[in-house]
Amino acid sequence: MTQLFNASTYLLDRQLENGGADRVALTGVAGEHTYGDLHQRVLRLAGGLRAAGLAPEQRLIMLMADSPDFVAVYLAAMRIGAIPVPVSTMVRPYELAGLLHDSRARLCVVSHEFAELAAGALAPVPPPDLAGVLLGDGAELDVPVPTHALSAVAGAAPDEAVYPTGEDSPAFWLYTSGTTGDPKGAMHRHGSIRVVCETYGTQVLGIRRDDRCLSAAKAFFAYGLGNSILFPMSVGASAILEPAASKPETVAARAASYGATLFFAGPTFFANMLRAGLPANALAGVRLAASAGEALPSALYERWTAHFGVDILDGIGMTEMLHIFLSNRRGQVRPGTTGFAVPGYDLRILDDSGVEVPDGTPGTLFVRGGSTATGYWSRYAASRQVFQGEWLRTGDTYVRDPDGYYVCLGRTGDMLKASGIWVSPAEVEDRLLAHPAVAQAVVVSAPDTDGLEKPVAYVVLAPDVSAVSVSETELIEFCRAGLPSFKRPRKIVFVTSYPTTATGKIRRVELRASATTLLAEPAPA
Repeated sequence: MTQLFNASTYLLDRQLENGGADRVALTGVAGEHTYGDLHQRVLRLAGGLRAAGLAPEQRLIMLMADSPDFVAVYLAAMRIGAIPVPVSTMVRPYELAGLLHDSRARLCVVSHEFAELAAGALAPVPPPDLAGVLLGDGAELDVPVPTHALSAVAGAAPDEAVYPTGEDSPAFWLYTSGTTGDPKGAMHRHGSIRVVCETYGTQVLGIRRDDRCLSAAKAFFAYGLGNSILFPMSVGASAILEPAASKPETVAARAASYGATLFFAGPTFFANMLRAGLPANALAGVRLAASAGEALPSALYERWTAHFGVDILDGIGMTEMLHIFLSNRRGQVRPGTTGFAVPGYDLRILDDSGVEVPDGTPGTLFVRGGSTATGYWSRYAASRQVFQGEWLRTGDTYVRDPDGYYVCLGRTGDMLKASGIWVSPAEVEDRLLAHPAVAQAVVVSAPDTDGLEKPVAYVVLAPDVSAVSVSETELIEFCRAGLPSFKRPRKIVFVTSYPTTATGKIRRVELRASATTLLAEPAPA
């Protein structure tokens, strides 16, 4: 017989049973909410969602800002056996319409900030399975489906019944960002939440009950969901929720106002914090930072930690794995690497023929662990390509050094060959970032006049530095001095920003497309 387990009771009820009802669960601009407050809110929403017709295993799309409502809806849906599906708040109307159709969602919950976006997705013909839209904070929609105020739904009588789920029961979905095709719904089970909390959260991050978590990454995707909900609630800690778009100045203000002790972001945001000119004591109360989403260049790590005095644990996670499975450790950080496997996860690096490679040889990283999604919703071929038995193909090129540290060389499709030799964009980017004038760098391949691949770099300069004070030739020569000649960029393009996905990752595919004509004329020799 299946042993009962529900992720909502694991995260919430357990804290009340441990005497934590009066502890602060959520704080921020929306006010403080204790675990006891949140529990009552979830029970009422559970009753309201049931009354609204949401049945077990039916999908509930969440187009919501990071807020107490987000947390309560997410937990209440899982409590009744339904499947919450947080989606990016940066989607366009046609993209949201596609997600509603693909998921066959029964209900959609919309924060007031995104009412107009939802209206565009639902008009003129809404998805056939959608029975209604729940609107937050007095938002109004003129759409051809029934709408209800979320506050009214949350005003139902408390419903303490917990649907009899097990660890392997479907719990929630997360859509991939779709950088290599249409977004795919990664299906996660209830047990995956406990796995990530008790592996990365406890054994690597070392989260404590007195911590306050602040995440620049939003809760609609895997990294932010763990940072702002799963990890803090698993130990009775507090989450600082910020509904507005993350900006360096805003994040620093929230860290100071609400006493952040753990801070989560990605490399691009860390770079933006330096460019914003924040004071060195802006994160004075933070004891540790974590990075994921992209490899953290060693030069950026050194600059950021030297300025703010806070260490960063760089790691890698995937939507399909729910959170981080490979990470540096406190006291063992080696800049420019992604560290070691998180306890509970196994890693291997395979060549194109599926053979495991020795240390020092690049290959594609595979991971095995208890938080792996069960597959993609209605994507048989894609599931077979990524979920290979017990192992998941990450699509990242890695190499393991003799000391056992894993080094990211980029996405498997990002690697390039110059002069017949494989070149990692990350290595060239790291060299460029070592120049004091460079704030960010992205290296892609471009064909030269002979049709051969060569590296080119898109560079964002540091604050108060202009392309007049540092030239393309200077940066190329700087790379030539620190890298083999074939790895130096053949051209430098100065930009002010990069195209990014909904989750903040740089869209290298767009940069590669724009680079196709860059080497039509000779660059500096």
